Amino acid sequence: MAKSDAAPVKDPATKGKIKLIIVIVVALLLAIGLSVGATWYFMHSAQSKPAAAAETAVVGKQPAIFEPMAPAFVANYTQNGRQRYMQVSITLQGRNQADLDALKVHMPVIRNNLVMLFSGQDFATLATPVGQEMLRQKATASVQEVAQKELGKVVIEQLLFTNFVLQ
Repeated sequence: MAKSDAAPVKDPATKGKIKLIIVIVVALLLAIGLSVGATWYFMHSAQSKPAAAAETAVVGKQPAIFEPMAPAFVANYTQNGRQRYMQVSITLQGRNQADLDALKVHMPVIRNNLVMLFSGQDFATLATPVGQEMLRQKATASVQEVAQKELGKVVIEQLLFTNFVLQ
């Protein structure tokens, strides 16, 4: 009888530990399930919103209009005692033809600013793709600055180099 009395004493302690383990496992499974569900919910809603926004943006966005600036720009440089030249053909990209036409009135100011910008560059820097991209960004900012000052809005999205020759 002593053996049967000893066994029931161990049972309540073992049952308590098993219940604790079961509660912990259930809580962990519940937490994992909730986190997976919340992640799925937020990822699903985040994917559907940009798609809807992109559809409305595509519908509302006007097609690009390209306006070439003629004649091409030519700048001369002296590097290591040698005469060097740069020739750049530029095209302006905008979305509104009326705004681009209004900007044409200020083309002498824009051309002057671009000639000064191109003349002030280092020839060795322009020989690298990074230098050319930096120059393109500076030229875009220069044209946008004139448009903002004269028309009160940014008319062009970007300025494109359609021909870039260094000699």
